[in-house]
Amino acid sequence: MPHRNRSSALFADALQHFPGGVNSPVRAFRAVGGQPFFVESAEGAWLTDVDGNRLLDYVCTWGPAILGHAPRGVLEAVRAAADRGTSFGTPHAGEISLAQRVKQAVPGLERLRFCNSGTEACMTAIRLARGFTRRDLIVKFDGCYHGHADSLLVRAGSGALTLGQPDSAGVPAALAQLTLVLPYNDPDALRQTFATKGREIAAVIVEGVPANAGLYLPRPGYYELLEQLCRNHGALLICDEVMTGFRLGPDGAQGHFGLHPDLSCFGKIIGGGLPVGAVGGRAEIMDHLAPLGPVYQAGTLSGNPLAMAAGLATLDELAAGNAYEVLESLGTQLEIGMRDAAKASGVDVHWQRIGSMFCGYFTSRPVHNLSDALLADRDRFGRFFHGMLDAGIYLAPSQFEAGFISTAHTPDDIESTIRAASRVLRTL
Repeated sequence: MPHRNRSSALFADALQHFPGGVNSPVRAFRAVGGQPFFVESAEGAWLTDVDGNRLLDYVCTWGPAILGHAPRGVLEAVRAAADRGTSFGTPHAGEISLAQRVKQAVPGLERLRFCNSGTEACMTAIRLARGFTRRDLIVKFDGCYHGHADSLLVRAGSGALTLGQPDSAGVPAALAQLTLVLPYNDPDALRQTFATKGREIAAVIVEGVPANAGLYLPRPGYYELLEQLCRNHGALLICDEVMTGFRLGPDGAQGHFGLHPDLSCFGKIIGGGLPVGAVGGRAEIMDHLAPLGPVYQAGTLSGNPLAMAAGLATLDELAAGNAYEVLESLGTQLEIGMRDAAKASGVDVHWQRIGSMFCGYFTSRPVHNLSDALLADRDRFGRFFHGMLDAGIYLAPSQFEAGFISTAHTPDDIESTIRAASRVLRTL
């Protein structure tokens, strides 16, 4: 077992400064037990912690590191941008360049507004949808996470048509009740909700692929039904592509599934690993944002020149080669190998993957929504996580998070991961 003495000392120090010792909850390892390690540096597909341990990384900064860590072209672009200044607070040409690249790849984006995070993008999309439609109700899906804005930190009530309940202290119940939370992949719940509340619904927001309760995929026809119901009732459809945008392909999940949202939210990859977010859609909707319209949104660091440069360099590199073919090949290799390893060990693992995103649930049942995901054996996952970490493989520290592959991973990396998983699974 590798030693992590310096990480332990740093975590003890961090506990004196940050709630739970971290600046984002999942980093605290509460879902798997133990203490987090502290990173010294990262390059390619590898992290090196402060104790000198090298870890093959399948978290990839929770998605943005699609080219791996510290890719040369992105670093050069950021250095060049920093030489010109780190923040202006005024318009600059880099904003236009990145906007053009995003719009070229994703049909239906007539206007964009850059912001600083996926949370901010989704929060803006919700406010914009309400302002445009002059309606108040929002529909989201159980298990889909769209950031920590008050309207979206809402869990399901006791039935499909009950109003939402706060999922966090500090969220007013009156605000949560403006959000309806439905089970994902349940067409009857969709139909019933629109039949009862359709004229009050401003928008439905959905992750392109739900990847914050592990990973599960839309059933055939589900997104087509969702889109049609929105159209029939005058509600906007918001596709949260913060994770899937430019990861599943140049046009994200909406291109993969043939979805035509009114608004789309982006983050992560379009900033090349730097803080970024964006919301985009039809001009008639987007022009309701200030300064043209009555829906207010602003941000001092929106369109930050370093983030714009990093995002443009990342998208250019993705477009220049066969990145998505490489990612699909690596994903297929990992999926087949992990399924074979689980079968050989006699451990029930339901493996789900799309492109370079994956999740293994410790359950024998198919997983189509949050209720299915909650049946997974989280204790067994925790033991698997720590076994893989001791073997030098870093997976997301929660049963309910997706994993990611980068173009910096190699077939040999994937094979070593499968071999490690085979050994660990036999011990569970």
